Amino acid sequence: MKILHLIGGGDVGGAKTHVIGLLAGLKGHVETTLISFREGEFTEEVRTAGIDVRVMSGNPFRSLKPIAALAGGYDLIHCHGSRGNLFGMLLKKRLKKPVITTVHSDYRLDYMGRPLAAVTYGLINRFALRRLDYFIGVSDVMAQKLIRRGFPSERTYTIYNGLDFSVTGQAPGKAALAAQFGIPYEEGDVFAGIAARFDPVKDLPTLIRAAARLRESCPRLRILIGGDGKQRDKLRQLAETLKAPVHFVGWLPGTDDFFRLLDINLLTSRFETFSYVLTEGARMGCATVASEVGGAPILIDHGVNGFLFPYGGDAQLSEHIKTLYDDPALREAMGRKLHEKVRTHYSIETTIQTQADIYQSVYRRHARIKKKRDGLTICGAYGMDNAGDDAILEAILLEIRQEDPDVPVRVLSRSPLETRLAYRERSFYSFNLVSFARALRKSRVYLSGGGNLIQDATSRRSLWFYLFTIWLARKMGCRVIMYGCGIGPVLTPFNRRLTAKVLTKHVETITLREEASRAELERLGVKGPKILLSADPALILRPEDDEKVDSVLLKQGVPLDGQYVGFALRDWPGLDEKLPAIAEAVEYTYHTYGLTTVFVPVERRQDIRMGEKTAALVNCPCHVLRETGSARLTIGLLSRMQMVVAVRLHALIFAAGQGLPMVALPYNDKVTAFMEYMGLDLCLPLDKLTGPALTGFIDRAAASQGDRAIRLEAVAALRDRERVNREVLADVLND
Repeated sequence: MKILHLIGGGDVGGAKTHVIGLLAGLKGHVETTLISFREGEFTEEVRTAGIDVRVMSGNPFRSLKPIAALAGGYDLIHCHGSRGNLFGMLLKKRLKKPVITTVHSDYRLDYMGRPLAAVTYGLINRFALRRLDYFIGVSDVMAQKLIRRGFPSERTYTIYNGLDFSVTGQAPGKAALAAQFGIPYEEGDVFAGIAARFDPVKDLPTLIRAAARLRESCPRLRILIGGDGKQRDKLRQLAETLKAPVHFVGWLPGTDDFFRLLDINLLTSRFETFSYVLTEGARMGCATVASEVGGAPILIDHGVNGFLFPYGGDAQLSEHIKTLYDDPALREAMGRKLHEKVRTHYSIETTIQTQADIYQSVYRRHARIKKKRDGLTICGAYGMDNAGDDAILEAILLEIRQEDPDVPVRVLSRSPLETRLAYRERSFYSFNLVSFARALRKSRVYLSGGGNLIQDATSRRSLWFYLFTIWLARKMGCRVIMYGCGIGPVLTPFNRRLTAKVLTKHVETITLREEASRAELERLGVKGPKILLSADPALILRPEDDEKVDSVLLKQGVPLDGQYVGFALRDWPGLDEKLPAIAEAVEYTYHTYGLTTVFVPVERRQDIRMGEKTAALVNCPCHVLRETGSARLTIGLLSRMQMVVAVRLHALIFAAGQGLPMVALPYNDKVTAFMEYMGLDLCLPLDKLTGPALTGFIDRAAASQGDRAIRLEAVAALRDRERVNREVLADVLND
């Protein structure tokens, strides 16, 4: 594959490092040529790296024609920066080749403090960006920012600035390093610092204000500011006014020795994509404190391998610096953990492979655009902030991508933007019938599910809606599959007749997550579709990384060394009057087994409220989680429990996947069916829930701690049965 890169040529900092490192590393993967619209330091470094670079005029009237002629021999055009994007837009009109751009920074902030450039280069760049084909955000945060601004989620990728760990050089001692930067040094001094251009977006005044706060409490602290720029005089004046103990060490031609000197690496920016400053400091083992912007929260798990503070929060910044100043062991531990994470996930080798994979994906996807009908439309109870339903969607998409990584997918969602952000798929509002019909017209397959959609116990209208979507999809020529579903209860005679008629006539295959659903289909009289017993797709998901789970717990005041029982409640008729009994069980579990309750929400809107109501009745320590994040993060949080008591089905499914003892408080037959399959009789129906009854069930669950292997074996059998879902997918996708 041959890639033509276009760049302005005046790049500095992270963008320059990213492009040069990437192109040098891609030599073994693809053939690349770089066109720069300026001769200078950048092009000299590019040539030194052995990259084929050609300098052309940045005037489109002079250079467009020869660049177009050259680009004819390439498979993809890859743009960087405003000038590159402008030429990419113009070339797209001439060439039938995909045009990609890498967005290295927030284009709305690139010309901050330069109003004339903002209304010329800035506006041209915004216009050109919207007319390119594919987009690569440097960090997931930048990619999400693009999607929030209306860029197509299914054509937006993420890459991270990778770092070369193979060359670090010989490390001088602290005294020699301090002398190199003209800083006085005594044994026991602690060095904190930042490497940044003196630009408003870097928000260096926040660091100076934090330094002033630390003048008395941290007498051995040395705060260094490395860099230069137009704000230099203003920053020096601010430091003098506040009597802040900072040292301006000037422009840094290289940063290795600067970061070797630091004990604490700092970042105060108001926005970053994925800052090299953080990874370069991590390479040298620095403990890190960074503003909670851009890619910093992805790299830093707060309280685990570093600290985050809100942008502009000098009080919080100074507090975190003091914590690290006072605790050398914590500095060392956090620096080591961050180094390990960066080395594992953010090396230059990882970045190069990611970019090569993106090229392949773009090339394949662009080739299938001409197909009139392609891909799937998926409908379920998605976009409602429910970790259980989110887990189903995530698992379905995972199985689809394992079969065909490039197939177009369209998802009905109550929160389409959040679905686009989470999964990078096309998504539209569930009740937008125009968009739905348009999606069906383009799709080969309509996938209904998973979850318990075919029931009228909670709403007749939702049943009618899901039956209508099945009918419409079939009428518009789609193959209709119901995937990993639960069926029932369907209560009213009219709804039972309607359900039987629609499913019999319009559905090709139904995969079910429990035997009880098969029995319900038989009672309904559904005979047309192929009916297969499978399992809930969410069973295939694994928990989030330990560091992210630790960070979520620490942020919400849950100590990592505690012993916990997880309660997953939901708002359900009659449950409010049972909360005193649940509170009694919470206290009993704490005093009898030493387990502190953590209320874990599966659907935040309902479950947090129920957790708070119960916690208000409890006279012992407990925690109510208000942020659980993704489905995988919820699984990770539940994995930290010693036992789970749940009304929610997916809380039980998540807990089962970790082999945990469980007590179910079933509000629906689907909960009982799952527990029966697991071979567990620890089901206490809500109408029989009392304090003594629940504490008795908790005693039995606690006594089953040694049965973990049996529970895991049952889950393994369920996961094996879940493969039926993927086999059906393979059949419809490969037909």
